[in-house]
Amino acid sequence: MDPLPHLPLQDDRWLTDRFAPVSLQALNAKAAMLERLDNKYVLQAPVLAAAAAELAGLFDVLEIDGRRSFTYETCYFDDPERRSYLDHHQGRRQRMKVRVRRYVDAALCFVEVKLKDKRGITVKKRMPYDPALYGTLNDDALHHIEQAHQTLYGRPFERPLEPVLTMQYRRITLVARDGGERMTIDSGIRFSGLQRDGGDHQRSTDDGVFIVETKSAFGRGLADAVLRRHGQHPTNACSKYCVGMSLTGTVPRFNRFRPALRKLGVLSAVPQPTLETVHGL
Repeated sequence: MDPLPHLPLQDDRWLTDRFAPVSLQALNAKAAMLERLDNKYVLQAPVLAAAAAELAGLFDVLEIDGRRSFTYETCYFDDPERRSYLDHHQGRRQRMKVRVRRYVDAALCFVEVKLKDKRGITVKKRMPYDPALYGTLNDDALHHIEQAHQTLYGRPFERPLEPVLTMQYRRITLVARDGGERMTIDSGIRFSGLQRDGGDHQRSTDDGVFIVETKSAFGRGLADAVLRRHGQHPTNACSKYCVGMSLTGTVPRFNRFRPALRKLGVLSAVPQPTLETVHGL
């Protein structure tokens, strides 16, 4: 296993310097990958460093203005009954997430709707949005959400939405030299759960743990094969949204996400009131 370079983990050069750069234009010229099968992994830094030595021969890293690691801010929305969260917790095949994502370094913002179709494929519909509106949904955003839901599921959405969770993290994006396969590497995740009483419960992951997501047409891509060779397997139910909702005490039921919370090393940080009321929302 490759030793880690002597750089602080917050300095992502120990990872990104292994890869050749690819521009945003070149990345977008490949398959858009808005319909894909995703696998999520939770990796510790030494494992990721070892896998990266092999991945560097297959993938390039997104580079914009000399930067290879980018700050993302995301605000998630759910209805008062938290049905989006509960649909994930119950493993419903038809489920969706609504978020506003701000790409801090690029000063861009999008309203994004992620849905699961009947084949289990993730479908993402996004709309450009004014960065000043981050954390809110205007009429255009609500229309976009309604249209995405109606188009895929054939029925109206009809649910009021409110902000329930914000998060900030660093992301590295890799793209396969052949085909449109992508891989994202997220670290330094900071969650803020927005409580109904106006409270703001904050939690974070350790800088030495990473959520890696592979995105390929069939869920068996190049990156998945590399990670398997390094003894890694997908971590089920590792949605950052659901992990953040559980970790910040925003919801009391989280059994489905215990394995992911444990692997991230944050299960013990779940607020005690959540643990005590795990059987009901």
